[in-house]
Amino acid sequence: MIVKLGYVAMSVELQNASPSQTMTFAQFSKIKDRDAAIRKLERIAESNIDHCLRLLKHNVGNQIHFFRLSSRLIPLANHEELLDWDFMKPLKEPLKRIADYLKEHPMRVDFHPDHFVVLNTPNKEILSNALKTLVMHKKLLKGMEIDTEHRCVLHVGGGYEDKEMALEQFIHNWAYIQPAIQKMIMLENDDTTFTVKETLYLCEKLGIPMIFDYHHHLANHEEVEWEPDWERIVTTWKTSPLPVKMHISSPRSDKEFRAHADFVDQEMFLTFLNTIKGTVPEIHCMIEAKQKDAALFQLMDNLRNRKGIHVIDQSSFVVE
Repeated sequence: MIVKLGYVAMSVELQNASPSQTMTFAQFSKIKDRDAAIRKLERIAESNIDHCLRLLKHNVGNQIHFFRLSSRLIPLANHEELLDWDFMKPLKEPLKRIADYLKEHPMRVDFHPDHFVVLNTPNKEILSNALKTLVMHKKLLKGMEIDTEHRCVLHVGGGYEDKEMALEQFIHNWAYIQPAIQKMIMLENDDTTFTVKETLYLCEKLGIPMIFDYHHHLANHEEVEWEPDWERIVTTWKTSPLPVKMHISSPRSDKEFRAHADFVDQEMFLTFLNTIKGTVPEIHCMIEAKQKDAALFQLMDNLRNRKGIHVIDQSSFVVE
């Protein structure tokens, strides 16, 4: 089984390369000349995309083939006061540079839109805003010439004091979502509300690939054994062009169990890998640790001399 590791959005190794520089609407409003304020937003967005390209180059230099892009590349992209701003026009060239680079150096990239992107809300306005944000992600993917299929990870959403009803609301809302947006989505189990079994229910019913988050499962489950559901999770990926994806992180402490630690507990990770060995030819594991790429490098160092691990490069290995 081939295992490829990835990390999230920012590097702790690369200086001055934040792809998430921002500007609040309050700051925007203080600039008297609206056109000048929009130009400033565009400069920030272009800088974010340039930094994103630097991160992709850093990944290639370190043989990392899997990366989560920042969802904050374009500040205020969907703000209600800026609906007349065609943010994609000035970003065409910077996004094309990323497209060209990814053609030369293929890498799996995706997004994890913010927690306010909730598809099971009973509130039409919240749903409309969530869909606007997903449309923005779709435009960015198209601008980078990336196939949009299964590139956005979402949580199921809110429990609204009746989880069964909340799951049915997701199914109800799904019927109103355009197929191009539906195709982008993957769902993950979360650490407070929707468990593996509940997330699987939606994924199987609606044909959505499920991302298994091991740490979230340990924090929020009906029963602690996840193994009986693994085959079902894998089956949700059977029509996807991409290998199965999961999230790996470790609890910061017993007291702060839900918080992500700086690094990944190798024993916890190996327990998972040895359990699923032989069930899939390849799996991509997104590290959600505070130390980002440094956590990936440390995990690879820790695994290098372990029995049954054959290292391929700086972020990939075979579990024998």
